[in-house]
Amino acid sequence: QLQACGGGLVQAGGSLRLSCVASGRAFSSYDMAWFRQAPGKEREFVARITWSGGSSAYADSVKGRFTISRDNAKKTMYLQMNSLKPEDTAVYYCTARPVGRSTYDYWGQGTQVTVSS
Repeated sequence: QLQACGGGLVQAGGSLRLSCVASGRAFSSYDMAWFRQAPGKEREFVARITWSGGSSAYADSVKGRFTISRDNAKKTMYLQMNSLKPEDTAVYYCTARPVGRSTYDYWGQGTQVTVSS
């Protein structure tokens, strides 16, 4: 199971750090990612990180502002969000997929991020 937290209300230009805590074993056997869904829009990819943390990728819309990381010993993934914009307002979901799989099979419940202008 995945539990996302850390969302909240922040002014434009501010920062938030999201966390995603995993339960169960073999956390380090999963690639992980963050997605988000704004009201009336489809869920979209934000960032992903490999099982070791050695490689990551970002959506163009967040590149240079967001940083994804993970601590396998703590079974936790993070998303540091800086220079937040109103268009970053969404429910943020963490997700995981076994290494070698193409689809994300496990999803957390989401945490709301609201950026005011």
